[in-house]
Amino acid sequence: MTLSLPAPVDLGVNMIGVPKDAEVELDLRLEAVMEGVLVSGTVHAPLAGECGRCLDPVTSEIEVDLQELFFYSDEDASEEDSLLDGELLDLEPTFRDAAVLALPLSPVCGEDCAGLCTECGVKLAEAGDGHRHEKIDARWASLQGLVTENDNDQEK
Repeated sequence: MTLSLPAPVDLGVNMIGVPKDAEVELDLRLEAVMEGVLVSGTVHAPLAGECGRCLDPVTSEIEVDLQELFFYSDEDASEEDSLLDGELLDLEPTFRDAAVLALPLSPVCGEDCAGLCTECGVKLAEAGDGHRHEKIDARWASLQGLVTENDNDQEK
């Protein structure tokens, strides 16, 4: 069975997630077993968020495998197991758990993303290779004025 449904609200982590009402494609197989209904298949959903290094927008897709047994009665099920509600079953908690676990905790716009400069916040990809900030340790700052250009001669 193939379905397309809108995504539920708040399906994601801090940096990336499935946008609300985005089209989620479900390709599911429902099988009757002794204890209940076994649901297995895959879910495809779009992702939107921001790069964990440079904060640029990131879009991607996710494919999640699902497998859940929905029990006919609570006699056979434990507290964590899913139950059928008459002829209805709620796949949202199963999909939510599988999707959130599959999301990257720190998504990147590209593997070569250099991120932001820790000193000034400029994108390192745009700043170039020579982008540097001279750091002077406060404990040695008073010695900065003592150095002259001629002091670089080495003793022989």
